[in-house]
Amino acid sequence: MRERFVRNNAANPMNPIPLPKQVPAKRALAKLPGGKIFYADTGGQGEAVVFLHPAATGDPRVWAYQQPVFAKAGYRVISYSRRGYYKSDNLRKGDKHSAADDLNALLDALAIEKAHIVSTAAGGSIAADFALSYPERILSLAITSNYAGIRKGHIWNMAQSIRPKQWNQMPRWYREFSCSYIAANPRGLKAWDKLADKATKRQGRHQASNFLITAQTLTKIKVPTLLVTGDADSSTPPSIMRMVAKCIPRSELVTVAECGHSIYWEHPKLFNYIVLDFIRRHRKRKR
Repeated sequence: MRERFVRNNAANPMNPIPLPKQVPAKRALAKLPGGKIFYADTGGQGEAVVFLHPAATGDPRVWAYQQPVFAKAGYRVISYSRRGYYKSDNLRKGDKHSAADDLNALLDALAIEKAHIVSTAAGGSIAADFALSYPERILSLAITSNYAGIRKGHIWNMAQSIRPKQWNQMPRWYREFSCSYIAANPRGLKAWDKLADKATKRQGRHQASNFLITAQTLTKIKVPTLLVTGDADSSTPPSIMRMVAKCIPRSELVTVAECGHSIYWEHPKLFNYIVLDFIRRHRKRKR
């Protein structure tokens, strides 16, 4: 396992960053087994980078800081809403389709053989399940602010022990961001919260997973894997993320200074630099 610590060297690292202009993208519904999934796709001939949203925000616009940067770097950028989220069909009672199976079907629908998978928070659980279920479709795997889907065992127990009983009653934005960001960027916080509210109004049942992931299960992930966390993340602190990284054979861990749970939004320039650097090192032509 490779580990490093990065910080924002800007004169004012908490200076608000305006949302960049988005690259034109096709926004449509993909017909998958059992329902329709909303997605946004910039198209092009570059390798595909598929973004998996968290549980708190399901609109592809949550990746607004990433979409134009990755597209201009030469990649085909795809983001989508899982079942039960913004514009996608709800999960019906008795529906056994897993989120990993849906992602596989979405790649089929878009005629994509292999892709770089980038995820955050709850999206990381789906990304890990996908890596275990369909490793042949992954060029590289980035899991940020998530324990790679672990749901049983000592790492899971430790992760649950750091959450107070009042955790779910705390404001969503308080759980997601560092105190530094909350104090310095109320406008950015409001914009994020607005997207989160729109994304989750239709959220219903949670989709099943193909694997019940434990520390031992993670040893079976053989694709190059990037793990990223913030040093002020109260959900996935560096100490526990380090334990996760040691379970995945081809992993590297990056900790971002002065950052909470939503790294992609709080420190987007650092997030983009870290993930793009990782993806470039694992492009198809170099494999």
